[in-house]
Amino acid sequence: MSDGDKLQAQTLAVRAGQVRSQFNEHAEALYLTSSFVFENAAQAAARFSGEEAGNVYSRFTNPTVSVFQERLAALEGAEACVATASGMSAILSLVMALCSKGDHIVASSGVFGATQQLLGGIMPRFGIDSSFVGQSELAEWAAAIRPETKLLFVETPSNPLTAIADIAALAELAHAHGALLVVDNCFCTPILQQPLMLGADLVVHSATKYLDGQGRVLGGAVVGPKALVDEVYKFLRTAGPSLSPFNAWVLQKGLETLAIRMQAQSAGALELARWLEAQPRVERVYYPGLPSHPQHELAMRQQRSGGAVVSFEVCGGRSEAWTVVDHCRLLSITANLGDVKTTLTHPATTTHGRLSAEQRAAAGIGEGLLRVAVGLEAVVDLQNDLARGLALI
Repeated sequence: MSDGDKLQAQTLAVRAGQVRSQFNEHAEALYLTSSFVFENAAQAAARFSGEEAGNVYSRFTNPTVSVFQERLAALEGAEACVATASGMSAILSLVMALCSKGDHIVASSGVFGATQQLLGGIMPRFGIDSSFVGQSELAEWAAAIRPETKLLFVETPSNPLTAIADIAALAELAHAHGALLVVDNCFCTPILQQPLMLGADLVVHSATKYLDGQGRVLGGAVVGPKALVDEVYKFLRTAGPSLSPFNAWVLQKGLETLAIRMQAQSAGALELARWLEAQPRVERVYYPGLPSHPQHELAMRQQRSGGAVVSFEVCGGRSEAWTVVDHCRLLSITANLGDVKTTLTHPATTTHGRLSAEQRAAAGIGEGLLRVAVGLEAVVDLQNDLARGLALI
């Protein structure tokens, strides 16, 4: 597809990256094989050394995975992509590939709970230190940077409070200090936001979420310039946190409907957020598409919509929040998001439950906070389901 850079996102999501086999199939083929056969010893040696392009072993080269990688890179406007077994393995691979003992990372205090555990709890054992700062406080980011700072890491919107970071400003700050800016684009996907176009150096994804879109498989990805992605690829080739061909094939199918799902789910989230703001037992609603959101203007500059995640605080604390959860009959009580089925989560005791009370407080995760990842149901049905519990607190 030589003029792929001229195509729209909806087209790239269904066409980019496909290479048909000798059977000339219309749908992408699924190559469930661990290894590949060479014509002779010389070709085997050339493939293993990298002198000849081609598939070697599915831990690091597989045609089905390659299609997914090329398609996601095209959507993000990137040179390259390397797919991984999960979103967390994408972050781990990136850090292990680009950082060494003595390096330092500055990350938002609002990053996903497992990301905080990885950067703040596990990586220091390998000599890689991290500092956590306010998501939207540029001065805090600047003050935390050290001479040994290698990466600035942010997810925007954040999980679950949907705080927005100024990607362009963070990129400028990172580059002024010789660091790289990494953006977790899980909530928006490239349909709603393209961080590389705003100056970010690398993008990470939990493909498990919206890229799949139906809660079927795990997957992750690192996207960006070839020189940086190649370093992550080298780590993956050796360490092996690889995306399986089957999961890659499922994710390809998910990408085909990504644009229409993000548009519909974002519209539903905005409608639900407006309704929640009007509920007397709701203290506060967090949604970038609302004018009441503190970074609404910034969000509308760098995103195409507010996204599909709405968080809100109920009056009271854990008991009241759990009352809402326990009286839902339609919403799925699960920690995943990005599904066509709407999910409901109490972050303080699930996704962020392994954090200390102090860490949760710094991230703004209160006991009365609930997160709704809006799916494709009728919004009135979601409202009625939440209203049942809200009426009891």
